Amino acid sequence: MARRGAPARGRSKAADKDRAGGARAKGRGERRGSGRAEREPVSRSVGGGLAELIPDRERPQGWTLLIDGAPQSHVDLDDPTHLIFAYQRRLGHVIDLAALPLRPLHVLHLGGGAFTLARYTAATRPRSTQQIVELDAPLVQFVRDHLPLDPQARVRVRATDAREGLGRFPDGWADLVIADVFSGARTPAHLTSAEFLTEVRRVLKPEGRYAANLADGPPLAHLRGQVATAAAVFPELALAADPVVWRGRRFGNAVLLASALPLPVAEFTRRVASDPHPGRVEHGRALTDFTGGAAVVTDAVAEPSPAPPPSVFENP
Repeated sequence: MARRGAPARGRSKAADKDRAGGARAKGRGERRGSGRAEREPVSRSVGGGLAELIPDRERPQGWTLLIDGAPQSHVDLDDPTHLIFAYQRRLGHVIDLAALPLRPLHVLHLGGGAFTLARYTAATRPRSTQQIVELDAPLVQFVRDHLPLDPQARVRVRATDAREGLGRFPDGWADLVIADVFSGARTPAHLTSAEFLTEVRRVLKPEGRYAANLADGPPLAHLRGQVATAAAVFPELALAADPVVWRGRRFGNAVLLASALPLPVAEFTRRVASDPHPGRVEHGRALTDFTGGAAVVTDAVAEPSPAPPPSVFENP
């Protein structure tokens, strides 16, 4: 479930120092110094490896979730609308543009992490009904123990495989399906195929939208294949990524947005371009040209997304 990409404004220096130093607390606690209490990192073994919550020294209730040293997501319990990872900000724009402001949504999250986007939706669209499908039950419990969900939020968490969980939802249930699933820093193969996306479209309302966090690096073969596959299921697509990722210069994230109906491409483009870590959105003919004739991925030939190089997680 590892999430790829640098935070929009960078990880806090203190968090990087904690991570580099290798000292990990085994339980939640405080360290006293200079007359004030400081939060300690917390760790636990989960299904995906070693889960760690590193305190954000710049935000009193901010935490970064890591799995085996790979940054997954950031949560600010005081302000769930504060998104620092670039890919999460882009998915936040998708949530904002899914309907008129404050209108409740039915949202299915494939992949849980620290529940960052479910918290964001609950804060920006009260009374939304949300379901999180997360295979790693120990991770779910770890997050619940240390970063509890607002009891007023209508969020249910199911501990099961993303595709299996998707199959249990009725036709036309969701306004929005968000896929952010990684296992060992790679998207599982069975979540990259046209058959999987056909199930996603079944669960979506006719006007519903699908958004996915994808990760790839040069020569972007996986990303091109994912766009071609989505185009075989959804007639309307847009893809947001950093300019250096578009140019194939480094490994990074891209957010794919798909629907049966026209997308708010102009506003999505404006928001992505105005982020603290600006990105670029492509759609239409330019996105078709980007695929370069890539083949549609089916269950029979699906492979996991490529593993990121170690340099992705090196401190700046």
